[in-house]
Parts: sequence; C-alpha cells; structure tokens
Amino acid sequence: MDLRILPGNIANLIAAGEVVQRPASVVKELMENAVDAGATRVTVAVKDAGRTLIQVIDDGCGLSPDDAVLCFERHATSKIARAEDLGNILTFGFRGEALASIAAVAQVTLKTRREEDPVGCQVEFAASQHMATEETACPRGANFAVRNLFYNVPARRKFLKSDNVEFKHIVEEFTRVALTRPEIGFTLIHNDRDIYVLRPAKSLKFRIQDLLGTAAVDKVVDLSVETTVLNITGFVCRPDLARKTAGNQFFFVNGRFFRSPYLHKAVMNAYDGLIPDGMIPSYFIYLDIDPHAIDVNIHPTKTEIKFEDEGVVFQILSAAVKEALGRNSFGSRIEFDPADAPQMPVMGPRFDQYRPVDYTPEIGLDSDYNPFSPDGGTAPEERDYPTGVFTEKREDYGKLFESQTVPLTSILTLQGRFIAAPARDGLMLVHIRRARERVLYERFLKAISAGGHVSQTALIPVRLTVGVQDRLLLDEHAALLEQLGFDITPFGNDTVVVNGVPDGCSCDEQQVETLIREVTAALAEDHTALPGMLESALAEQFARAASASGKAPSSPLEAQRLVDALLSCDSAEYTPRGHKTITVLSWDDLDKLFV
Repeated sequence: MDLRILPGNIANLIAAGEVVQRPASVVKELMENAVDAGATRVTVAVKDAGRTLIQVIDDGCGLSPDDAVLCFERHATSKIARAEDLGNILTFGFRGEALASIAAVAQVTLKTRREEDPVGCQVEFAASQHMATEETACPRGANFAVRNLFYNVPARRKFLKSDNVEFKHIVEEFTRVALTRPEIGFTLIHNDRDIYVLRPAKSLKFRIQDLLGTAAVDKVVDLSVETTVLNITGFVCRPDLARKTAGNQFFFVNGRFFRSPYLHKAVMNAYDGLIPDGMIPSYFIYLDIDPHAIDVNIHPTKTEIKFEDEGVVFQILSAAVKEALGRNSFGSRIEFDPADAPQMPVMGPRFDQYRPVDYTPEIGLDSDYNPFSPDGGTAPEERDYPTGVFTEKREDYGKLFESQTVPLTSILTLQGRFIAAPARDGLMLVHIRRARERVLYERFLKAISAGGHVSQTALIPVRLTVGVQDRLLLDEHAALLEQLGFDITPFGNDTVVVNGVPDGCSCDEQQVETLIREVTAALAEDHTALPGMLESALAEQFARAASASGKAPSSPLEAQRLVDALLSCDSAEYTPRGHKTITVLSWDDLDKLFV
C-alpha cells in the first residue's frame, strides 16, 4: 500500500462535501460572511433554487485585491492568529473553509472594493483554480456570484431535490441569519421575484413578524432572565398555540443559530402539564454566554454547540421558560381536545322525575322524495339498507340486524357523539367522529388513485397568511392537493386564497384555517421512505382534521347514511390509527349495567 498526499483540488472537493451540501449551504456561508464584514444591507438573489446562480451582495468593509484572491485558499482567515483566539470567537466564520469549499464545486466571481480604494477588483475561480483578476468599478462591499453549483461533481448535482425543496432550505437558512441581526436589512430574490424585503427592524419582535407573519408574534410570552452563568432573552408561544409538528423552534447563542435536542427537552419540560402529548411549542430563544464557556468548533457547519456545563444551562433554561409561562397565567386556560372529552351532565339522581315530558313531535325531511314519481319515492321509514353494505365486506355485520329493513325511527344520535341502532344480539354504537374519519380516509385514498376528488366551494373564499415556507410546501404539492379536492390559489409570497375544500370538510373560516395548518404539517413531514407514504399520511391527516370539524348528523336519515358509508368501507371497524369506530353491546351486557 502506497501513501500519497492528495492534490489540493481533490482535498478541497472532500472538504466541500462537509461544508457545501446543497445550495442553502452556500447561502448560509455567504450571508454569514457579509454579516461578519459589518454590512448594513445584504441581498441574496438565486435562480433555479440556486442551481444556476447564487448571488450575495453586501455593503460591508470589502476586500483588497490581494485578500480577494487569498480568501479562496483553504484556512485563509482574519479571525484567528493564535490558538487562544479559539476561545474568543464571536463571529460566524473563522476557519477559512467556506469560500475554498464553494470555489471547489462551482464557478465563482467576486467583485469587491474597500472604502479607501479608488477602484475595485474582480476575481474569478472555478474548480479551485484561480482563473483571472482585473480591476472593475463597483460599490463598497462584496458581490459574490456562484454559478453552476456542482457542475464538476455530477453525482452531487444529481442528488439535489426539486427546486421547491431546495428553495425551502434556502429560505430556512436566510431566516436563521436574518433572526440573528434585526438591525441589518435583508432581501431575498428568487427568479427575479422578491420573496423578502426586510428593512432594519426596531426590535427582534418586529423582525420575527416580518419574517414569519403576525401570527408568530401575536400571542407569545416574553422571555428575559439574567444569571451569573448566562442571560436568556426571546419569546416562547402560549401553550394553547402549540402544534403537532416542529416549526419555528430557534436557539441562538452569542448571535449564532444552533441545534440542541438536549435544550429542546428543557423547553418541553417547562410545558409539562400545559400541552397535550405530541404537541410542540414554537420558541425564539437567545442565549448570551461567555465565549470561553462554549465550543462552536465541533461541526463543519457550526450548527452544534458544546457547553462547558450543559446541566446548569438546562436547568436555568427550563426554569426561565416555566417562570415566563407562569407569570402570564396561561396554564389555567388550556383546553384539551373537546371532541374526546366526556360529557358530564350536571343533574340530580331524580332529575327525570320532575322534568316535564315534551310531546313535541320531531319533524323529519325526506331528501329522497321525488314529486314526479308516481308513488312519490320510497318513504324513509321503509328504506332498506343495501344488501351489499352488510354482506360484501363483512358478512358478520349483516347478522347484527333482525332484518334488512331498519326504520329510521330506530336510529338515535346521542349528544352528537354516537349513533345507536338496534342489532340482532344487542345495540350497535357508532362513534360519529371516528366513523367519519374512516369514511373520509378511504375516500381520500380512492381520490388519489382515481385522479380526483369532489371539492365543495366556499361561499366566501378564505385568505390565509401561511408564511413563505408553508406557501412553498403548498406550491410543491399543488397537484396532489387538487386531487384531494382543494382549490387553493397563490396570493403574494406568503398568502393563499382557499376557494374550496374536499367534500365533507367544513367551509367555515376558522375550520379552513385549521385544515390548512394540518395540511402543511403533514406536507412538512418526511414521507420519502416508501412509495405512497405521503399520500397515505395526507389522507389520514385530512380525514382526522375534517372529521373533527364536521357537524353531527342532524337527522336520522343523515345518521343512517353515515352508518351506510362506514359499513361500506374496506376496514370499517377501526380508524387509520387503530381506534375502534363501532361496537355492539349484547343484551347480556346491557342487563349487567342494571345489576
């Protein structure tokens, strides 16, 4: 075995694999460089989600002609001169790997000028090779243009995702940097269209609002704690606004974004008992700590931080969040899922003895009545259940009833939660919400396979501000959503207009907003492991949301139709998550209730 030293261009390609993973990585590194250069205005322009062009322009200090060439060499940095400097890092970049890695896998042009220089310079690199340097007229600052990313590494370029997915990652990186410096103006342009135009903000709260919408800051709790170990500032959301999927969870330390499942657990501990299991609150938490007490040099992208005493930080953070929530008294107002909450009537044991009897007859409507038919159509009380409903899928369900005819007067809706109907050996009970969930789930799946689902048009279109990232998700899956029965029209960069929802879903504005939130949550999850998982997950999510927002049957006829639809399903007994939809109480079971 012969050992050899790798050529510089190959070593740069290997290093680039750690630092430059996708177009968003380039955006992150160049934006952080602009911030470190003292910029007050940073513009990011991308084309084709960064495949064709990533351009970052700033009005920072700029570079001299010599430094403009040197900055593309590996480990060229102005931040570190001695080993001791590693303990005083307060800037984003310091290792001098980013520009060298970018130049190894793309064609890069840099135009830059310092304030004291009469003219600027233009430097060109490609595949780690210095191609040219020349004078040029340009404003103070730096203008990096990165073209044809991974052009010399076809395998890497082939594994890039769709433009919508890649641009979503760019938006995430743009958001993280913009949240660290509210005093700097940031602009994001995609395919010559303005996505964000952020002016310098008066405060962090205004910056969050500009980036993520008014809903992100309308009902948040201020977080502010000072200790001898660290200071904590930021915002955490009210417990009743927690969501089922992760989104808008941000940690920053000394102005740098980082990820920490450990500290996330500290936040979740503070919400213990205030939110249901599986719900995740949003938060924007900024830690200010002595740089000697942390190590930011443990990951190539510097998104992981090692604390000198993580246990102490954990305890302080958890206590700070808990104190902020308690100070605002949100815990006492939490209401959990009312759909599954038991209805507890407040009445005495002899209530019925004194209650007046109401002999008011119930007025029913027959929607199947046909005035043009000789006999006016079939009377509802004489309608037969379709034979196939009980015998085609589950023969044993057909044996539940004494005959094929069940009078509508024998079907009862109980408190809007259950349907009761007589069976051969007892009483059949159907859970209304779960039954609707099973019916809608199978209907959605068939709609996807058949290529379309009936949409019901909202009387008044609902306009929703969903944010840029969720808007990108909806755009990416527009065809699938249309198959499911959604009629959604883009409106601006972060807003959509919902003109229609799948048949069976409520068109009420509040319910539509909840449904779209469920939609984006399902789309945001990773369902790429097996074919069809996304479709199945979406169908399950929509069915659950639609069933929760639906109204209980208002007549025996509607109740009968729901039972018909349930018993016609492929798996009538359970919801997609395995909860029972139907049960039968035998006569013996009923007798035991009176022992």
